[in-house]
Amino acid sequence: MVLVIDVGNTRIKAAVFEENMLLEIFVFVKEDVQINIENILKKFPSVVDVAISSVGFVDEIAFLEHHSKLKVHYVRREDEYPFTNKYATPETLGIDRMVLAAGAVLQFPGQNRLVIDAGTCVTYDFIDDQDNYLGGAISPGLRLRYESLHNFTAKLPLLTLEMPKDSIGDSTNSSIHSGVVNGLVHEIDGFIADYKLRYPNFIIILTGGDAVFLAKRLKNTIFANSNFLLESLNRKFHYNIKK
Repeated sequence: MVLVIDVGNTRIKAAVFEENMLLEIFVFVKEDVQINIENILKKFPSVVDVAISSVGFVDEIAFLEHHSKLKVHYVRREDEYPFTNKYATPETLGIDRMVLAAGAVLQFPGQNRLVIDAGTCVTYDFIDDQDNYLGGAISPGLRLRYESLHNFTAKLPLLTLEMPKDSIGDSTNSSIHSGVVNGLVHEIDGFIADYKLRYPNFIIILTGGDAVFLAKRLKNTIFANSNFLLESLNRKFHYNIKK
């Protein structure tokens, strides 16, 4: 039984797996990490291995290393991955993007794959059918777009995510919702169209906290799975163990 932990920019997500079967997911803020993880371990006493992926600091979960029965595995760039990294600056490629790419290769072998992670940032990662990681793009996510409009203007309000009723906003609030949500939807569809000019056939994997919200508005057929990073972290752990 494996506990996987993803330390993100704004929160921590964890999940317990029995082989590839997802048993339960947990989401909490960094301030409550120790008590939450202790509760998970009490609920699942058969957990032996812990796989940790982080885009930031992991000091908050260093206490796990002192558990006598646990084997703690940190995901690192130096690990073995099931793809060839063609990124021009591999030392700057985020661990989360590498884990997502690994999960895409392991779950969808022999295909071109585009992974779109819609969270604090929106990341695009493309892996071809020869398992070459080619790169992608990074842009602000929905929350950052709302916040930037408020923080870098004099009078625009800070709004929370809402589905726009029309692409033509008839008020300041509805115009913001249209610009933020429709702007990102058009961006994603535009990137997909651009990739299709070069790679006619590929699977699109949409994940992240805003995946379900965005999937309803996208024109393209996608595989939407908001838990794909956790599943990828588990798959990568088993891949490395077998290696």
